[in-house]
Amino acid sequence: MLTFIVAALILIMIPGPDQALITRNALVGGRTAGLYTTLGGMLGLSVHVSAASLGVSSLLVASAVAFTVLKAVGTLYLVWMGIATLRAARQSAKGAADATAPAAAGNNRLVYLRQGFLSNALNPKVALFFVTFLPQFLPATGHTLGQALVLSAVFVVLYLLWFSLYTVTVDRIGAFLRRPRVRSRIERVTGALLIGFGVRLALMH
Repeated sequence: MLTFIVAALILIMIPGPDQALITRNALVGGRTAGLYTTLGGMLGLSVHVSAASLGVSSLLVASAVAFTVLKAVGTLYLVWMGIATLRAARQSAKGAADATAPAAAGNNRLVYLRQGFLSNALNPKVALFFVTFLPQFLPATGHTLGQALVLSAVFVVLYLLWFSLYTVTVDRIGAFLRRPRVRSRIERVTGALLIGFGVRLALMH
């Protein structure tokens, strides 16, 4: 279990679409936005880890058509989010007077939750990852479903803890990060990364 926890933490901490999206939303809407995005990401992740535990992901990977469709939808979503972030960078560059304060999350909470969920649920790389990663920590014989579900739950909890801490950290230094020039640069980088992740997903075989 300790080996699994260490390996899972390393994988979770590697920069990817989740970190880019959570950073972007934490800057825009503050801690609440970041946490709701994290929660959505956790729910999307739960879909894949549960599917991997039950063997559904293996069927998805084996189906070329289903895998291609999910990859195409995931690619379009990441590219769309990247373009939206680049557009927001233009607005940040204008330097509104209240740019150093996060926007009220308000009714956007469901939007942040949905964004986090879709970024994971529509990513076939996550499904492929769990099909190859999870079995390494399961016994070769016997009933493995219970242990697979336990390991999946541990991974999801680690994801939630890490990105909650990350969100709080971003929010703590938010006054500096939300300065118009700094925020614009971060959003440009984040937008480019999201588009890059989408392109890389599209090129994945």
